[in-house]
Amino acid sequence: MQLKMYLVRYTNSLQVTLRLSLLFIATYLEMPSSYMCKGSFYYKERDYRMEVATMKRKILAVLLAGAFVVAAAGCGKKDRSEATQIKEHNDAGGEIAEIDIDALVGGNSAQSYEATEAYESQAEDFNTEEYNRIEENGFVKVADAPLSTFAADVDTGSYCNLRRLIRDGWSLDNVKSAIRTEEMINYFDYKVDSAEDVFSVQYSVGECPWNAQNKLLVMTMQANAEMNVPNEGNNFVFLVDSSGSMNSQDKLPLVKESFKLLAQNLGPKDRVSIVTYAGNSDTLLEGSDDYEDICKALDKIDAYGGTNGSGGIEAAYKCAQENFVKNGNNRVIIASDGDMNLGITSQSGLVDLIKEKKESGVFLTVLGYGTGNYSDANMESLADAGNGNYFYIDSLEEAERVLCEKMMQTTVTVAKDVKFQVEFNPAEVAEYRQIGYENRQMSASDFNDDKKDGGEIGAGAQVTVCYEIVPAGAGKDEGGLKYQDTTLSDQAASGELCTVSVRYKAPDSDESSKIEYPLIDKGVTKREDFNFVCGVIETSMVLRDSAYKGTATLDSAYQLAKSGTDNNRYREEFCELLKKLGSDS
Repeated sequence: MQLKMYLVRYTNSLQVTLRLSLLFIATYLEMPSSYMCKGSFYYKERDYRMEVATMKRKILAVLLAGAFVVAAAGCGKKDRSEATQIKEHNDAGGEIAEIDIDALVGGNSAQSYEATEAYESQAEDFNTEEYNRIEENGFVKVADAPLSTFAADVDTGSYCNLRRLIRDGWSLDNVKSAIRTEEMINYFDYKVDSAEDVFSVQYSVGECPWNAQNKLLVMTMQANAEMNVPNEGNNFVFLVDSSGSMNSQDKLPLVKESFKLLAQNLGPKDRVSIVTYAGNSDTLLEGSDDYEDICKALDKIDAYGGTNGSGGIEAAYKCAQENFVKNGNNRVIIASDGDMNLGITSQSGLVDLIKEKKESGVFLTVLGYGTGNYSDANMESLADAGNGNYFYIDSLEEAERVLCEKMMQTTVTVAKDVKFQVEFNPAEVAEYRQIGYENRQMSASDFNDDKKDGGEIGAGAQVTVCYEIVPAGAGKDEGGLKYQDTTLSDQAASGELCTVSVRYKAPDSDESSKIEYPLIDKGVTKREDFNFVCGVIETSMVLRDSAYKGTATLDSAYQLAKSGTDNNRYREEFCELLKKLGSDS
């Protein structure tokens, strides 16, 4: 074990020192970007044919030699870079995920370091992908807390990222926090009957497949796609990460093609600006409606240098404000791997910056790209804090789905600061457990406080929410209270399972409105949708090794999902992923 500890500390010290040395060389000596990977140091896809001046090679040799000496000297001490990383994520207000030492060096020891959750490739690469830790929601007694309050979330990044991990053959043993169940569910579309209200609601109540004693409530709320929202045109700022680590086919080249797809679908009143950031930010194009000019500007972008993400954000929002369209759709669309190593680098600092910028009336869309050093933690946090949404782009097909097929949902906000509050009826429900939305929870008092941020919902976008329910009479009776007694109101006898309240603001308003939807147990209304959602939930619980997974297995998840595909190609694709994971069905 002492040898293992030594190897891990040596690896961590060596990796950080080499990263700093390579960053210095790439930034100040203008070395080719393929010599630097800011998120991790690895050997794949490096081009040794690039010619480097003799003097630069000598300087490189000296710096690398020094790096090895410093790294070796630091092996007996606590890794300062690790301590810094832990502090940054503590600043963000969230827990730090644990990574087993033996996940890095092999063995069965239970001893572990605290670090942002990461996992190692089955190949030879180092992997420093970052995810905020998630603590799964547990059961809550209705008698103690009848209100469940949370912010809306239409992000789908977690599902696409998981799809990429499965397709690429990564080990999923240490990626619990990469799986956010609500984002997996919300990736798919469900049938919702049209209505004239701001939101339409479709719901089912059925037997919980992994725990037959309980029930499952699945409800989908859809924003009205025909809402009369003033739109005098789109003012888009494409904010492109052009740092050295974006120099791979699944990063910068894919970013360029993604934005070309979006630009191809813009109208005559729409304008596009392009800002890049590496060591410094640069505005390449401002307020253009010419598709050819947009494509030419994108094609000029090369990957090199460090990553001053905060500088890029400042420049992009400045550009958006200078081209602000009154009664229009003003939005920054950032494309990045999320790893920041210059300027403001801590997650809390980036969140504070984006909170300040959102007050300008400019919305945000976050597009994640790449693998190896990907920071899901930064990308999701930026979107949540900046009146934004978050997607992960793993292919040109996914870019087309997000930016073209679902352009209105992705880029046109019809309701902001959307919050939900579900009040359960104690005459019908003894306990409940919300599935997902762990990082969107709010206190009950926040629901009526217009100063508390919610989530943003685009035109026609859907939010699907699920609760596992213990029916009244099925919960454990722990006896009455000595000093108080609970008396039910007359409404408790109404047969209503719960009441869903939605509070939201119009895109240009600071005052919220509220609408309510009482729900009665009428059974399953959309069987295919219900079954498919159950299959997604079971998959999430099995991969996370949830304490609440009951009888769920990958096989049962596949059977449920397969019975609910309804000839939808995206649902069929999900079933194929389950087969790749090892389902015997």
